[in-house]
Amino acid sequence: MSDDVVPTDQQPSAATTGRPRVLVIGGKLKLVRKAREIGLDVVHVQYPDAYGQGHWPYVDQALLLDYGDLDRLLPLARALHEVYPFQAALSVFELGLLPAARINEALGLRGESVDTVELLLDKWRMRRRLSAKGISPVASAVGRSTRDVREFVEAHGLPVIVKPVRESGSVGVFCIREEADVDTVAEQYRSLDDGHWVAGDLFRADSFEEFLMEEFLDGPEVSVETLSFDGRHVVVAVTDKEEFGGSGFVEIGLSQPSRCPAGQLEEVTQLVVDFLDAVGLSNGPAHTEVRLTSRGPRIIESHNRIGGYGVNELVEAAYGVDMERYTLGAPFGLVEPLTESPEARGGAALQAITPQPGRVVEVTGVDAVRADPAFVDLHFTLRPGDVVAPLTWNEDISGYVVARGATADEAIAHSRRLAAAVHVRTEPIA
Repeated sequence: MSDDVVPTDQQPSAATTGRPRVLVIGGKLKLVRKAREIGLDVVHVQYPDAYGQGHWPYVDQALLLDYGDLDRLLPLARALHEVYPFQAALSVFELGLLPAARINEALGLRGESVDTVELLLDKWRMRRRLSAKGISPVASAVGRSTRDVREFVEAHGLPVIVKPVRESGSVGVFCIREEADVDTVAEQYRSLDDGHWVAGDLFRADSFEEFLMEEFLDGPEVSVETLSFDGRHVVVAVTDKEEFGGSGFVEIGLSQPSRCPAGQLEEVTQLVVDFLDAVGLSNGPAHTEVRLTSRGPRIIESHNRIGGYGVNELVEAAYGVDMERYTLGAPFGLVEPLTESPEARGGAALQAITPQPGRVVEVTGVDAVRADPAFVDLHFTLRPGDVVAPLTWNEDISGYVVARGATADEAIAHSRRLAAAVHVRTEPIA
């Protein structure tokens, strides 16, 4: 057995327990804990520095490596499957989606097709598929140079969006509003290659060699959270995006249920159902971003995973649905499929904690926030000595708080109040 495979020896094997076994790629500790709780045995693929003793009670076998290296991962997964067979591979983390699909395809296991996953990861392929289907028309093209940008602007006018063909988390998204920016954006985009990226940040090393150009879509943005069961798509929630910061695309405020008019919500959800059919999604979660333009709703992008950044906590607080449990349990019949969209039980809202960039000197207010009656969840790990980076993409966010309320408006007010109660004092870095 390879040195990458770590036997935990914490639980009996699936052969003796009779429980189904799943290969979970990436994700937070809580995911494998939930898998154990609903009756699954777990083989976990994880980055070595993201795996520790906390995983041991919930994981039967661990495969520790950079799972973006498919040439290395696939042979190891095949060898592990021969000794500790699993029924499916899955992931709720962006960089784990394609590895899971590749493993399922190679081993003849259940799961979404590689083609569907690739369509959702590759925004240019997705645009071409939608154009062929006559769904959500958006002018777009792939470019590599300033000349490409100028030609696109000449054809479609300003403003335009320049962003990676792959990647997520609002990384590398530029909006060109002025003629003066047309000749500089390609150079700005390529400069992202100089960033200090680590394993787990980017989908691939050459992400910034080419870019996708799209017409600018006006209007507010929402995301549609869905679960699919054998091709039947259930809208679980629509998330309003209340605030953006940093470059203008970093999400710092989210809320549920959506406050959009009923007719508009019906149009949005029908568009998303048509979109999921068009890309061939059959089972599991999806997180689809939609812009509510003056010409009607338009798809921005989608992912066959749960929305990151606290979206699952919002859905659970507002609707009582834990999408992670459905993702893990539905393929094995361990949870009952949803038959219809749930009714909201109240409001839930997320607010980012965005201190001034610099070195952290002091953090106060965390205990008071946790004790507040409106508190739902707090994701915050800053300590004195840590460095707060300028806000350029979602991973720069220092933390967030989720709050509840009788309505979305009330929850938003509580989330802003609680986020402001976490005081982070920073000092400039010399």
